[in-house]
Amino acid sequence: MRKRRPVRPAAIAKNLGALVLAVIFVFPVYWMFSSSLKPGHEILSKDPVFVFTPTLQNFTKATGVDLFWTYVMNSVLVTVSAVLLALLVALAASFAIARMKFRGRKGLVLAVMMAQMAPWEVMVIAMYMIARDAEILNNLLVLSAIYFVMVLPFTIWTLRGFIAAVPVSLEEAAQIDGCTRGQAFRKVIFPLLAPGLMSTSLFGFITAWNEFAMVLILNKDKAAQTLPLWLTQFQTAFGNDWGATMAASSLFALPVLVIFIFLQRKAVGGMTSGAVKG
Repeated sequence: MRKRRPVRPAAIAKNLGALVLAVIFVFPVYWMFSSSLKPGHEILSKDPVFVFTPTLQNFTKATGVDLFWTYVMNSVLVTVSAVLLALLVALAASFAIARMKFRGRKGLVLAVMMAQMAPWEVMVIAMYMIARDAEILNNLLVLSAIYFVMVLPFTIWTLRGFIAAVPVSLEEAAQIDGCTRGQAFRKVIFPLLAPGLMSTSLFGFITAWNEFAMVLILNKDKAAQTLPLWLTQFQTAFGNDWGATMAASSLFALPVLVIFIFLQRKAVGGMTSGAVKG
């Protein structure tokens, strides 16, 4: 029989520290979801209420807002289109940066890094003036294009590292067997990029899904707005309707949470590989 290794105090302290951090990060999410199921008087109670009778009244209020399903469709449209377009462009750009040598390659990498670090909020006024003068305000296609530009630098940077981690010998072997460079990429490299594609699409989705400032400034028409603005609508003459706000926040966070739970292993692997390889 195997001898059991003695439990080290350092390992116990490390696990306890991880547990404390997990509780600290998970508790706000738990409180949001639990508050969305509480009656109003229990949400505003001075003493925290942990045992209560769940109610769906708050979700009824949240989804009963005018144009709710329009907000949902707009968010899905601009987010998915921006992420898919960013993946298509970033695949070509990251492959060129990782595999090809050309004049200006280092400058292109530097430009991608600078674009990734730039705060997009400082460009809101300039984008508004351009959109106003071009008469393209309240346009979902314009919003999708802006989100695409916001997501693209991170996508290129991460996929570049992941492509660089794939041995060149695999691509060369495929070409020796008769594949063209495009066929070698499609049949050999692309299947190995699944973790990288999942991680970049996930974080691109989160970026576009949560974006607030651009749609607030560019899309004043409610029919062209997205879910982040829907979250600002739960105010009455008596103050905030916290039950409906928590229910709306839960519904807004649910898609990202579900996607992350299903893709977390692939996403974390893709993030670490894209960050340190190449």
